[in-house]
Amino acid sequence: MAMYAMLRRATALSQLGRRAMASSSSRTFQNVLSVLHRETTVSVSPSLRFANAFATKTSADDNLSQVLQSEIQCALEDDHAQHRVEIPDDFPFEIEDNPGERTIQLKGQYGDETIRVQVDIPNVAPEENEDDEDGEKNASESSIPLVVSVFKGNGVCLEFGVTAFPDEISIDSLSIKQSEESEDQLAYEGPEFTDLDENLQKAFHKYLDIRGIKPSTTNFLQEYMFAKDNKEYLMWLKNLKNFVEK
Repeated sequence: MAMYAMLRRATALSQLGRRAMASSSSRTFQNVLSVLHRETTVSVSPSLRFANAFATKTSADDNLSQVLQSEIQCALEDDHAQHRVEIPDDFPFEIEDNPGERTIQLKGQYGDETIRVQVDIPNVAPEENEDDEDGEKNASESSIPLVVSVFKGNGVCLEFGVTAFPDEISIDSLSIKQSEESEDQLAYEGPEFTDLDENLQKAFHKYLDIRGIKPSTTNFLQEYMFAKDNKEYLMWLKNLKNFVEK
């Protein structure tokens, strides 16, 4: 009987050991599956997010490209975009017009003086309104800003800040610039031009007039700069579209 009890105890212990090993193996296998699942989830989720973000970006870029193409088409159909400006035979300056730049440079001679003019894009006026009660127009006229520099042989120049309206030229400022002057230095520009004696104002207007800065010149420049503005706008749209589509 003692021998039989010992055999039963040994058999029971052996079965418990096998069950414990089986249970341990099952837990180990489940742990491995759990780890693999987590790793798979971590590696897949960012890819899905990237794919979604890329799809959104592509859709937004395609939409932007289509809108730009529509704007380009509108610009091409605008009559002003196709307008070509002929330079008058008696125009007193050489024109330097570089595509992609908003300004043009003019160069001319008057005796031993060199005249240089920087012309900017026009300030566009609003559409004309009806005359007000006093008979004056409410709408401001379009204008172009100019910087006129008159150089003497020693490198010193007289610089004018000018605003050109149709058939009218307004002097805003004037100053003497030394050749060795640093760009950081601010030259004294005197009082407001309109505060000068009226005869002195007329004399400066005549000074510019005989050097080519007169209404016939600036009226042509208005037309030329409007045409340039349209051309530069069209090129700007095309460059934007090319960048978006690359």
